[in-house]
Amino acid sequence: MAEIAAALPGATAVFRRRKLDFCCGGQAKLAEAAAAQGLALAEIEAELAALATGATAPPQDTDALIELIETRYHATHRRELPELIRLAGRVETVHRNHPDAPHGLAQLLTEMAEELESHMAKEEQVLFPLMRRGGHPMIAHPIGAMRAEHDSHDAQLLRLEALTRDGAIPQGACATWRALYAGTRKLAEDLTAHIHLENTVLFPRFGA
Repeated sequence: MAEIAAALPGATAVFRRRKLDFCCGGQAKLAEAAAAQGLALAEIEAELAALATGATAPPQDTDALIELIETRYHATHRRELPELIRLAGRVETVHRNHPDAPHGLAQLLTEMAEELESHMAKEEQVLFPLMRRGGHPMIAHPIGAMRAEHDSHDAQLLRLEALTRDGAIPQGACATWRALYAGTRKLAEDLTAHIHLENTVLFPRFGA
């Protein structure tokens, strides 16, 4: 699964929706992991095949790969998180008495935005310039720090899934609630793909 996730853009979202561990458990074969979860392998393969139809591999040129990360992921997180925080605050206030209201979601999203901003700034100001210059003898240290922060982001995604009940929209939910959960699902998919692209494609190019 780790090889599929690294080679096929969008595969991380397919795996994540089905709770298939493509990171720590990524050395498992897809068929084995699907069987262990009681999932229909054919359905997963069909969804992956549909992705493959229009998929493009990550750029071979490192500068181009970094540019992709900055424009596709960094810019997207910065653009979308403030609106998600606003929506979460509104839903928590308007539906405060609803048993399925995601209490604490606005605070979690605020923490995620702050930690992501710090993380992305360190990459843009320190790590990526080193990579664009071809590397550095001590580059393993900032890469290790970024990997550790990725683990923290992944833990926050688990909290996000718990607070939103995996994005399950309650019956009769208003348009704002629906938009919030659509946005948090996209955030989870984007951040997962972002982390995976750095961990499995970019960082290994520098021996880490």
